Amino acid sequence: MTLYVARLDRAVHNSDLMELFSEYGEVESAFIVKDKALGVSKGFGFVTMADEISGKKAILELDGKLFAGKEIVVKEAEDRRK
Repeated sequence: MTLYVARLDRAVHNSDLMELFSEYGEVESAFIVKDKALGVSKGFGFVTMADEISGKKAILELDGKLFAGKEIVVKEAEDRRK
């Protein structure tokens, strides 16, 4: 299950997301989207959890919680390929 994570502080790295979400289950990947020209975080990213149960638990526990000083948004990512 892929999760969309927004309102991230610019100092947060992929490894920080991996560590945060690993508390809720196996994390297959975690990456923060960066501005191609500037190389800085755009303040959002994606985390892929190994299964749906872990993903839903992470959404329930982390959406609206403080992480690195900011209240983050966590929800199921939309499939834009449709």
